[in-house]
Amino acid sequence: MEFPDLGKHCAEETCKQLDFLPLKCDVCKQDFCKDHFTYAAHKCPFAFKKDVQVPVCPLCNNPVPVKKGEIPDVVVGEHIDRDCKHRPWKKEKIFTYRCSKEGCKKKEMLQVACDQCRGNFCIQHRHPLDHGCKRGSRPMSVAG
Repeated sequence: MEFPDLGKHCAEETCKQLDFLPLKCDVCKQDFCKDHFTYAAHKCPFAFKKDVQVPVCPLCNNPVPVKKGEIPDVVVGEHIDRDCKHRPWKKEKIFTYRCSKEGCKKKEMLQVACDQCRGNFCIQHRHPLDHGCKRGSRPMSVAG
């Protein structure tokens, strides 16, 4: 027993397979078999309406909006030149805390403050006796 009105033929010109569970393209509204239902497989002429991809900046991993008709590579390049927050050529300083001891030019990553004079010192001069702290309310003795 034949069922002539059951199923639909694939709309792809080279296929025309009878499919009992055809898939309808949501853009061009034609029916396709499982092999031709993707936009690329049936070369959908209206795929640009739905198949939209947003490029991501390779440096800062932020999406870069592209207007219709613009070339994504050019837009991402402009983003890197102007708006990108990640700038490998402009390194942030890590050692920013300079020692307050006169004549010492060392810098530290973390602030090492003296509890008595509130000065900022390097590891070598961090103790009050090492930097000649004079503002102490209580006298410090040499441990020994």
